[in-house]
Amino acid sequence: MGKLQDKVAIITGGASGIGAATAQLFVAEGAKVVLVDLNEEKGQAFVAELQAAGAKAIFIKANVTDENEVAAIYQTTIETFGKIDVLFNNAGIGRVTPTEELPYAEWRQTVNVDLDGVFLMAQAAIKEMLKVNSGTIVNTASMYGWVGSPGSAAYNAAKGGVINLTRSLALEFATRGIRVNALCPGFIDTPIIPEESKEPLRQVTPMQRLGQPEEMAKAVLFMACDDSTFMTGNTLTVDGGYTAQ
Repeated sequence: MGKLQDKVAIITGGASGIGAATAQLFVAEGAKVVLVDLNEEKGQAFVAELQAAGAKAIFIKANVTDENEVAAIYQTTIETFGKIDVLFNNAGIGRVTPTEELPYAEWRQTVNVDLDGVFLMAQAAIKEMLKVNSGTIVNTASMYGWVGSPGSAAYNAAKGGVINLTRSLALEFATRGIRVNALCPGFIDTPIIPEESKEPLRQVTPMQRLGQPEEMAKAVLFMACDDSTFMTGNTLTVDGGYTAQ
């Protein structure tokens, strides 16, 4: 029996990077997965790979900042699999723009995706989970939800918001069987990091390397499964020692 045997998990930002690595680990642990992403080509191709390997998986193209599209994600999930046990709230964006040059539209878009989208997906999940008083939510925050960095005001503000949203939801639903925790990754070796940026990021990480998506997936699995049944409102920082400096 896998750690998520017969559980149904929604993973946003599931077509690549941490989301895709988590989907692979979840299905290996017995879960049925619903992958949500804006990149339909990557998402459909990845789901086809999972299905070819015997996994029960579907892909939904959706924008997590759109209330109607979020509602459709849950409607399709319930129609397909009958329930929702786990939400991995992983969709996000981030740019480096000096504050004095930051257009308000870029600020709004970043906060909208990285914080508002997390709230909308969590709110919809909670409505379903309350029907059975059971469920787990893992939100992707960031080590930059704890510490600042130049040129990332919108991203850092949003991720700090995710951390406190996580705590607030955890306390609100602690007696209703719903656990809510957050992952705070450091610099992870995913396609969004340009090749020329990797060496400088290694140099500022105490472990002198980038994290791997598979390492993040293991942390998410821990928070999503019954290995962490007394853990809620917490953050798991997996950053190679960066925030210990």
